[in-house]
Amino acid sequence: MPDVTYNLNGGFKPTTKRFADLSGPDFFPTPAWATFALIENEKFEGDIWECACGDGAMSKVLAQTGRPVFSSDLYDRGYGEAGIDFLNPSRVADNIVTNPPYNSAEGFVVSGVHHARRKFALLLRLAFLEGANRANTIFARTPPARVWVFSERITFYPKGIDPKGSGTTAYAWFVWDRDAPNNTELRWFKPGYRAKYS
Repeated sequence: MPDVTYNLNGGFKPTTKRFADLSGPDFFPTPAWATFALIENEKFEGDIWECACGDGAMSKVLAQTGRPVFSSDLYDRGYGEAGIDFLNPSRVADNIVTNPPYNSAEGFVVSGVHHARRKFALLLRLAFLEGANRANTIFARTPPARVWVFSERITFYPKGIDPKGSGTTAYAWFVWDRDAPNNTELRWFKPGYRAKYS
């Protein structure tokens, strides 16, 4: 039987194969430890908007910052406000934090830097740093203030699956910060978040 996870959303992605919720478009709940790594290293002031909240996995961790969290998604996955398209939003927030759909990552950057008053953080593949088009557009015009590289690999699993092993794709938090200088600082998360929060 062919492995359908190789063909997600019509694209053949052998280098990015991961367990997926195949009943919905590009839905990969974020492990709690990946969000804890962010909030323990980046301070947020004001409200936080999780604009691709899925089943609320990330929103529930963000709520532990003590900041008001507004959760939304284009699709109804039983959490937050459904039907809100982040690529054409009608709201702004002090901070926006999310794991965007893979196929919409560049659009999320464009929208996020305009709709976050303070910080905008995206969980992206480290390979997002590559590419001539992104170099000439996103990174030349609005570079992130910090890129937090994970020392441990993240594996995305659908709900109800027992997590085993580790992924083959490197991820990082890309953080745009209106109060930071207009250059990019590369940082690394210390190992241990997976064991601490899994």
